[in-house]
Amino acid sequence: MKIDYDQASDILSMLFSSTPVEESDEVKPGVILDYDAAGNVVGIEILDASRRMEDPTAVQLSVKAA
Repeated sequence: MKIDYDQASDILSMLFSSTPVEESDEVKPGVILDYDAAGNVVGIEILDASRRMEDPTAVQLSVKAA
């Protein structure tokens, strides 16, 4: 997984897979889901992230084992 915040464009991107994006869908204003050819979600983009999040530069990741 890769998380990137581009301060110049104010876009937070989360990539879950290296699979190429086949299609994108804006599910809510400013929230875009990216899909692969099989219809699986491979990424999320949040536009105007600094207005939608407390601090897009301070992303915290927590992974819990099953």
